[in-house]
Amino acid sequence: MTDAPPFDLAGKRVWVAGHNGMVGAAIARRLAHEDCTVLKISRHALDLTRQSDVEAWMYEEKPDAVIMAAAVVGGILANDSHPAEFLTDNLQIQTNVIATAHKVGVKKLLFLGSSCIYPRLAPQPLREESLLTGPLEPTNQWYAVAKIAGIKQCQAYRRAYGRDFISVMPTNLYGPGDNFDLQSSHVLPALMVKAHQAKLDGTHELTVWGSGAPRREFLHVDDLADACVFLMKRYSEDSHINVGSGGDLTIRELAELVSEVVGFTGTFTYDATKPDGTPRKLLDCTRLTNAGWQPSIPLREGIAVTYDWYKRHVAA
Repeated sequence: MTDAPPFDLAGKRVWVAGHNGMVGAAIARRLAHEDCTVLKISRHALDLTRQSDVEAWMYEEKPDAVIMAAAVVGGILANDSHPAEFLTDNLQIQTNVIATAHKVGVKKLLFLGSSCIYPRLAPQPLREESLLTGPLEPTNQWYAVAKIAGIKQCQAYRRAYGRDFISVMPTNLYGPGDNFDLQSSHVLPALMVKAHQAKLDGTHELTVWGSGAPRREFLHVDDLADACVFLMKRYSEDSHINVGSGGDLTIRELAELVSEVVGFTGTFTYDATKPDGTPRKLLDCTRLTNAGWQPSIPLREGIAVTYDWYKRHVAA
């Protein structure tokens, strides 16, 4: 990572697009510790798929910086069931915000992507250079294509106009504010809901999608938020940069860990009719680690905090 002039957040107006989502909320919490003004607007008040509305709002509010956390997101089932929305809505949202950020003279923009941008069978751990070197995982290719386009949009504005627009690729995220709807959630919150319900019902068996063999990496959303602030201040390069925890585990091991935290003591069955997705996803975060940032929340501790939040805000 090359040395770049630091971007000082002090005194800046920073728009967190998507502040009501898990990621956006965490970033807004983290920015509260910086000497900046955090701009927020709900999706009900501003439809990011409407270019004219986005332009009107941004010209009025004049953000100095933008963190692009707004997106249509979901797990394998949601991705596979709603390909048009995952592709088109995300393309519209990010294109409108990135293009308008250029028009209104935003000084710094951080675009959040996803580790699903990498080829399904790319060498592990996944390096930034693996982008566009092979076929994508079919179950989430629509979301991946949109996120790849976002990376390229940021690069295009950097090269054409010298804009300080950067892209950050986080691994699988979890934490307070996660989506716990079994029809659209990711694997960790889905397992938490199933284990919690099984414990309450006195069920002695829990069904896990797929074989349980795929390996996944998980990062607490508050760690990602801290990394985003770190990168806003210190990173200014054409290439996207990975953000992860540095370790992974099998879905079977994850199910056991979540169940231990929740207090479910039964057995697991594996539904082989459901897709496994990519065999393994572990990010190579060497560039970020070398720059001086590391995560601070261990997985078990993070799951316990998330479960406590779930019991108080969702299951109650």
